[in-house]
Amino acid sequence: MNKKVLSERDICTKYITPAIQNAGWDIQSQVREELSFTNGRIIVRGRLHTRGSRHRADYVLFHQKNQPLAVIEAKDNKHSLGDGMQQAQAYGEALDVPFMFSSNGDGFLFHDRTGLSGATEQTLSLDQFPGPDTLWHWYCQWKGLDGYAQQTVEQPYYDDGSGRTPRYYQTNAINRTVEAVAKGQDRVLLVMATGTGKTFTAFQIIWRLWKSRQKKRILFLADRNILVDQTKNNDFKPFGQAMTKVSNRTVDPSYEIYLSLYQAVTGNDDEKNIYKQFSPDFFDLVVIDECHRGSASEDSAWRAILDYFSSATHIGLTATPKETKEVSNIDYFGEPVYTYSLKQGIEDGFLAPYKVVRIDLDRDLQGWRPSKGQVDEQGELIEDRIYNQKDFDRQLVLKKRTELVARKVTEFLEQTDPYQKTIVFCEDIDHAERMRQALVNLNPLRVRENRKYIMRITGDEAEGKAELDNFIDPESRYPVIATTSKLMTTGVDAQTCKLIVLDQRIQSMTEFKQIIGRGTRINDDYNKHWFTILDFKKATELFADPNFDGDPVQVYQPRGDDPVVPEDERDDGPIAEDPAGYEVEPDENWQSDDSRGTWIEDPDEPTKRVKYVVGDVEVKVLAERVQYLGPDGKLITESLRDFTRKQVKAQYASLDDFLRRWNQAELKQVIIDELAEQGVIWEDLTRELRKKLGAEPDPFDVICHIVYDQPPLSRKERAEQVRKNDYFQQYQGVSRQVLDALLDKYTDAGIEPIEDVKILTLAPFSQIGAPVELIDGFGGKPGYTRAVRDLEDALYQNLP
Repeated sequence: MNKKVLSERDICTKYITPAIQNAGWDIQSQVREELSFTNGRIIVRGRLHTRGSRHRADYVLFHQKNQPLAVIEAKDNKHSLGDGMQQAQAYGEALDVPFMFSSNGDGFLFHDRTGLSGATEQTLSLDQFPGPDTLWHWYCQWKGLDGYAQQTVEQPYYDDGSGRTPRYYQTNAINRTVEAVAKGQDRVLLVMATGTGKTFTAFQIIWRLWKSRQKKRILFLADRNILVDQTKNNDFKPFGQAMTKVSNRTVDPSYEIYLSLYQAVTGNDDEKNIYKQFSPDFFDLVVIDECHRGSASEDSAWRAILDYFSSATHIGLTATPKETKEVSNIDYFGEPVYTYSLKQGIEDGFLAPYKVVRIDLDRDLQGWRPSKGQVDEQGELIEDRIYNQKDFDRQLVLKKRTELVARKVTEFLEQTDPYQKTIVFCEDIDHAERMRQALVNLNPLRVRENRKYIMRITGDEAEGKAELDNFIDPESRYPVIATTSKLMTTGVDAQTCKLIVLDQRIQSMTEFKQIIGRGTRINDDYNKHWFTILDFKKATELFADPNFDGDPVQVYQPRGDDPVVPEDERDDGPIAEDPAGYEVEPDENWQSDDSRGTWIEDPDEPTKRVKYVVGDVEVKVLAERVQYLGPDGKLITESLRDFTRKQVKAQYASLDDFLRRWNQAELKQVIIDELAEQGVIWEDLTRELRKKLGAEPDPFDVICHIVYDQPPLSRKERAEQVRKNDYFQQYQGVSRQVLDALLDKYTDAGIEPIEDVKILTLAPFSQIGAPVELIDGFGGKPGYTRAVRDLEDALYQNLP
């Protein structure tokens, strides 16, 4: 048989699969073919979205379910044996496997990261492919797993029979953590971006360690009551009767899995510290969710629990490891065993991409100074100094500033979708209430329709707090807009939140990541695939910080008896509003650490904080610009036109290069999607050109005009050119009707729908005839395809 004429799939079926099977691999349980392990980045164009290319491995070989060992990249026989190796290595790195193979059907090129096969790379014949026992033995030897540790690692995942399997990065996190614990590592840190399933990952880790009896009694700590209840009722439900929630300050030692709000087991007095009712060696494992919130701080209440159960293994989970001069997750837990970042989650298509709208207000940038002797609306003498962005809504309230922010938020919603879930992050509770009032006054019809259209959801007010569950419930329409300060910063699974408004000055990278995480979840059922950040306080400048996304960098390095940093210099992250749901440092106020403002001595209220309220100061928008998330995961800082030119010319250096590729493409939509993946923001470029033309432009004209300075045409103008050239004269009857309707469809919706043969099932084509009849009018499918291609050539035969 001549292998050169076989397709890649034929090579797999006739040569690679038999070689694997002959080596002893169970095709049904140990081999997955054409395994897609990412979803493909979400690409947004107007109100439409699509998925970028998925990463798909030709073969993944498993020791057992969810324990991958090797990847194989196949090529047809026109390629050399090693042509697929670099792709295999990229997939192997993502899937965290040490063995990679490339094959064209003649044999295998084998890359061995462990070196235990005797060489880093070597050529193998088809009958030399290593068996499952061989690769598992090398894997365990490489990882340092033997005896009891190997038995622990071989403990299967929990399987509920529904077919649900962990995503690839969850598998990596689970396997690495279980391996670390099995080998005796007593402090483990796992970093996973918000919205990537930390709780489900934690459940599988605990399940495998518990079932293997490596860990028999386990304590799971969370910092909010709602998180404990959600965990118990959802992901942890399979633990059944072995699990209990610590409550009412009582302890029952007959259970094996304990879930607790950490405040429920701590207090200021020893008699309140009910965790001491357990013996110090009672728990084998303590898992700390959102561990950045204090577990790494020497004087935090969490740390007291960890110190008491110091003989247990401690696993910390967080999206935002904290590294400051005073607090270090890495110093306590060690380097993360696995990190899955926001950037990677967006690239893989598991997290939503976002756009940033930055609005700079004149008073924020230019400042404001009171006139001599000026008093505020409460008659308070305003301290004479220049007030700027860091003061507004903390020490000085400009009522017209609040109204302007509320107006811009309302305008955005009206122009997009007035019912998209929105969180407005304010400086404090008072600011959140004023913002609620301003938004209510600007949305009277919506509020009359339902008074819960806008709600203040803060920890001090029961009515609003009771609506938190409704806000995060995708099936509940109301509330639509939530104004808040700290309560919704973390742990709020708002799957359908599409707008995050930042009117809060954020100096903490940890807090910033948590807030952005409120919008990164994807919900296909409710069409949530991207979100917008509306920034009034320059908070998104933190995107430029190299620490925004990536591996954490350790800062805190205590040695010996190094002195504790003075209390007034501590920065322990977001200050909570709800003492029952968060850790609150003693004697702290309800403001961020850097917002203490100016204090005025008062013999009756020595800690009274003055907040001036001024109503007659005009505030205007000084600048408004849109920023975009580029393909590298960073915000585009240059103009969108300049960025687009750079991206397109990197691929098509000249107009001739672009035209050649466009004319040769069987599907123009492929080029459009490719450019979108490289960062071309079609929605906004099209909107810009639409204003100039007064009609809808074609993506072809968008590129020709913006990148190569050609005068643009609208889709309607291109269609009219085709009709003026008597293009349809060569067709008669049904075929002419179909092409005429396709041209109308192009004018209305663009090139994408006419390139999909499924359009023939829709009106007006369905009124002309059945799809088979319409295609037969062209002499069959090849004739129809050729006619569509000719129509496209006619549309694009001339430059503007």
